[in-house]
Amino acid sequence: MKQLAIRLGCQTSSAKSLVISLNGMWLLSENMPKYLALKIDVDTWRGTREGVPRLVEMLKRHGANATFFFTLGPDHMGRAIKRVFRPGYLGKVSRMSVVEHYGIKTLLYGTLLPAPDIGKHCAAIMRNVRDEGFEVGIHCYDHIRWQDHVTDKDNAWTDAEFKRAVDRYTEIFGDAPHCHAAAGWQMNREAFRLMQRYGLDYSSDTRGTHPFIPVWQGEIIACPQLPTTLPTLDELINRDNLMLESLPDYMLSLTASQPEQSQVLTLHAELEGSKWMPLFERMLQGWKAQGFELVSLAQYCQSLNENALPLHSVEMREVDGRIGKLAVQEGAYP
Repeated sequence: MKQLAIRLGCQTSSAKSLVISLNGMWLLSENMPKYLALKIDVDTWRGTREGVPRLVEMLKRHGANATFFFTLGPDHMGRAIKRVFRPGYLGKVSRMSVVEHYGIKTLLYGTLLPAPDIGKHCAAIMRNVRDEGFEVGIHCYDHIRWQDHVTDKDNAWTDAEFKRAVDRYTEIFGDAPHCHAAAGWQMNREAFRLMQRYGLDYSSDTRGTHPFIPVWQGEIIACPQLPTTLPTLDELINRDNLMLESLPDYMLSLTASQPEQSQVLTLHAELEGSKWMPLFERMLQGWKAQGFELVSLAQYCQSLNENALPLHSVEMREVDGRIGKLAVQEGAYP
């Protein structure tokens, strides 16, 4: 039999709102704001220099907020060539022009071309994002190193790599980071522990359905997870035979079918900040018409009562449309 449990689960600035859990699915009550939190991952030198300013301008034009998660060290994206040997990789890139979106120079950084240091040379752009009123956070220090290696690395490697990102963030922004979003949704046990150890307000390292407290192999990590709940546009290109121009309508149909639920969408400065910006703009307009408040992850987090968030296990498994295994929110714990 289905069980219905009601408890005080989220808190806005004005009043507490009820959250209803039906077989582990958490739904917002009618008197709570309906958020669509925009999470923008910035992976490359080009994305930082070109995509980020375009997104800032467009978001301001639409009165939308967002959180920008920056890659803070060298752009070694050219080393992603090793992924060509992974099963399914060629099929993915055949449906999406990597050169068109990332540029030939980006695809050579760290191999035939020296890797530009994003944090050193783009610090003013990053600070301007903050000064324009947008939340900023850590994506990683070196995107390729974290995404391709963290799942197999030990505590010492993970600690050192994350500390590089924290130190560079502090150097750029003058204060300690308060949020993190893992490159490629790749994590290990120590990485989750670091979210707690550094006292982050929240982290967004997983895919899932609703905010939760993560449990990794039986270990509770005291740092809220705000998982990405919607598919990314580049994932949709690789499934369901969807055409590029139909992606906004498809995304809007997903949120229309779950009108009571807040959502988190991951964007990429290299995609939605460039060739796919018109698609993103259509989605923004549609979500505003659906009644969503377009917010940063910090705004979404502030609406939650951390003490009432459910515990959920996290496991590494595949997500439709993306290559390899990602950190995914699983069943309620225990």
